[in-house]
Amino acid sequence: MLIRKSKDIPYSEVTPKPLYLSRRKFLTAAAAAGAIALTGERMVELLSPSQAVLAGTKLQYGKSSFDTTEKQTPYNDVTHYNNFYEFSTDKEGPAQLQGTFHPQPWTLSVEGHVAKPQKFDYDSIMKLAPLEERIYRLRCVEGWSMVIPWVGYSFKAIIDKVQPTPKAKFVEFTTVMRPSELPGERRSVLDWPYVEGLRLDEAMNPLALLTVGLYGEALPNQNGAPVRVVVPWKYGFKSAKSIVKIKFVDHMPQTAWNKSAPNEYGFYSNVNPQVDHPRWSQAKERRLGEFFRRETLMFNGYGNQVASLYNGMDLKKWF
Repeated sequence: MLIRKSKDIPYSEVTPKPLYLSRRKFLTAAAAAGAIALTGERMVELLSPSQAVLAGTKLQYGKSSFDTTEKQTPYNDVTHYNNFYEFSTDKEGPAQLQGTFHPQPWTLSVEGHVAKPQKFDYDSIMKLAPLEERIYRLRCVEGWSMVIPWVGYSFKAIIDKVQPTPKAKFVEFTTVMRPSELPGERRSVLDWPYVEGLRLDEAMNPLALLTVGLYGEALPNQNGAPVRVVVPWKYGFKSAKSIVKIKFVDHMPQTAWNKSAPNEYGFYSNVNPQVDHPRWSQAKERRLGEFFRRETLMFNGYGNQVASLYNGMDLKKWF
């Protein structure tokens, strides 16, 4: 019998815990069905996100034309299998540790090369533009993916509000730094605070989303409360969570993962199945809740909307 040690197995080959627990989920669902038979309650009332422990405040929003028609990932998987190193490097850790974090009150500072620098509190963020639901794919660099109904509005709304000057070429996002509330920041896993960035034209693309909720409710702590960005054609780590500062700059920002491992995480980090991670292939992915791997799509399937941003670029050099 061959026993493989964890250090010998790349992330792309590890079965996500939610998938491993599928049998338990089935048994739980069966028990819930039994409860319905006894109590007369409807299944949606027992299993909807509004009944979950980590659910947020209900949001008012409209529908969007950006939706994918793919099956959505179950709410419990989305909120219990996360990359959020500010809490933990373990996928289940953020949900277990999220109670230490207090996302209210909140201030989002927007500064740099803009004509109208501003500070937004949470209410101002929520009222900056009409909220809409967008069902986006999220592809993580380790080889797993989800389909999530996010709630937010195009990041362009905040760009229009602050009016970048001609010097602004890039947008830099900085995550909250509170080691007393975020235990992962007490470890030197990354150079804190977490910083990510986009080119200005990427940030202006209609798909780039300033996000305040998922599944119709305010973001749970472990998913980036109270405000984050979602950039669906890039790997998940580009979608910075719990943002406190947005800065418009004239140079390419030094981002957290690019500083940590520049040979593994380029600035652009577009989903590109033709560019392997140095330690595993990116040609296939495993959707949470599915047993079999599927082909990874260029730009995560959003090529029609974003491919023109990279005309003439060598995407193997600028990975």
